[in-house]
Amino acid sequence: MEEILGCVRAGKPVRKDFGHGGRLHIDRPLPFLSLFLIRGRQDIAARDVAAANASYLIANNLEEALPIVAAVGGVLKERFGAFMLLDVDELEHDTLLTDDSPFLPPFEIRIAATGEPAAEEAETALAEGVDIRQVKFRTPHVERFALETDFQAAALARQTGFSLVAVRFAPIYRQPESGKIYPDLRERLIANIFDAGLKAFAAFVAATQTLKITTHRALGRKAFVDAVSRADRSIDEVAASFDFLLAVTPINADAAWQEFKAGNFKRAPRFLYRPLSVQVEVEKRKLFSVAFDRFEDPVLYHLYREKQQELDLQLSLITARETSRFVEYSRALYGPVEATLYRSAAEILAKTEKAAHEGDDGEAGKEIADCRDVEIAARAMILSYQRQYEGFTAEIELRDDLPPGLLVSDGRLLVSRTTRVPASRVDALLSHEIGVHLLTYFNGSAQGLRLFRSGLAGYEGMQEGLAVFSEYMAGGMTIARLRLIAARVVACAAMLEGRPFAETYDMLVGEHGLGPATAFNVALRLYRGGGLAKDAIYLRGLMELLDHLKAGGALDPFWMGKISASHFRVMQELSLRGLLKMPVIRPAFLVHPHAQARLDKARAGMTPLDMVTS
Repeated sequence: MEEILGCVRAGKPVRKDFGHGGRLHIDRPLPFLSLFLIRGRQDIAARDVAAANASYLIANNLEEALPIVAAVGGVLKERFGAFMLLDVDELEHDTLLTDDSPFLPPFEIRIAATGEPAAEEAETALAEGVDIRQVKFRTPHVERFALETDFQAAALARQTGFSLVAVRFAPIYRQPESGKIYPDLRERLIANIFDAGLKAFAAFVAATQTLKITTHRALGRKAFVDAVSRADRSIDEVAASFDFLLAVTPINADAAWQEFKAGNFKRAPRFLYRPLSVQVEVEKRKLFSVAFDRFEDPVLYHLYREKQQELDLQLSLITARETSRFVEYSRALYGPVEATLYRSAAEILAKTEKAAHEGDDGEAGKEIADCRDVEIAARAMILSYQRQYEGFTAEIELRDDLPPGLLVSDGRLLVSRTTRVPASRVDALLSHEIGVHLLTYFNGSAQGLRLFRSGLAGYEGMQEGLAVFSEYMAGGMTIARLRLIAARVVACAAMLEGRPFAETYDMLVGEHGLGPATAFNVALRLYRGGGLAKDAIYLRGLMELLDHLKAGGALDPFWMGKISASHFRVMQELSLRGLLKMPVIRPAFLVHPHAQARLDKARAGMTPLDMVTS
């Protein structure tokens, strides 16, 4: 105990295990402690609620807990001038509160507090914060009870003298007859009651003026446990065992184009693919052997579960390559083409048709850069980022087995030897590939968890939206480029509807005015593997980003790693908790001479069309 108290006084972390599942965990000194008493019970959700906090005690019984709480709480009260105990437990049964609600009746949450004003403020915040709407299945009925009617809470308050809030909730995650668990309901219940507990702590520190915080989430953990590091390594090993995009990209693009021309553009060409170097069944076994049950952090638990499910879907997709199942896995991974997205793409194509026919697209007649020119410019840009951060160790590969264009794979920039682009567009394309895709890879690598470099589940849409926006910020967005991004959407919709390759190609050329080679490349990207719906995400991600900026959203959290729009608040929270670092590198296009003016226009409200017409 003296060693523990010495660490607390010195501001050092404490993680001490003792018999039969007991543990004291303090990742930093805080004026509170959450508590759960095991009392011989196993697999209790209340334990996980308590253990999700930055400062908690799991003890076997009251006799074991009391001296620890008294000693640790005493030191923390001496340091902060106030100290609160959150006593978390479950009711013995889930009692139906009403007889006239046979479907999804409310469930019971009971709370109590000692009589000090700060404890009562915390109790009120807890009652108001127990918003279980996200649980979906049951709604809470909160009831206050007299503290002295609960032996455990009364004894803790009486014998320690600390401010105390007690919460007791019905075990709605257990099936009443069999006692089996509803896993999803259990996860949601833990996350919501944990969050309500943080709000109680925040109300307590505000009332006692012990800490200054901007949000209750700042009171969460500032360090992750070893179980997270182990799971992170295991998930990353599975993610690194295959290259998803290379696995579904044809290696004979030029030969396929010649074959398509020779067939008078009527027969779909034959695409060839790299042999799969991954044993899918082996990697799936590894993937689902990763344990998340010791994370003690609902936010990280949810992020890794999402990634596990996405990797499972990607592995299933590459095994279905060149079968009818491929397109359905693809639709599940990237989603359908929504009506609003299709209308936006069609509007772009219609409103830029005249400019495209007249050659007024900012590209016609310009100097052309080949793969060597692109390589030289890319090396210069990478070197400029290395001057900011020596860990930016990107490599460049010129490849014969890719369609025309550029592709990022982990920390590598792959450039097709058949690449030919307007020289005026090179900086914009490299801002896309290096300034977003590679930059977020290396920033994510610097975070300490590999998940942020390989990408949170669903990150690709926002990544591509940011990357397209970077082209605008660098001054390289043209009518032709925007039309290409819109054409991918309408062609993706056609592919998902079941239209054949040649018919989609004819639509792109005849209805939307794309050149033959460009239309073929769009169709190739969409029909590869059996039908890949990825290309609709560029315009979708751009529209999501523009909405985010118009609503006052910041860009910096997106540079921390590869994340989706849905993870923006999560990244903000993890940053506030100190689990994430600020980006070690920021994109060069943000300091372009006209970047601030362009960003201001986007914040004022902008459509994709405004990027080329205003």
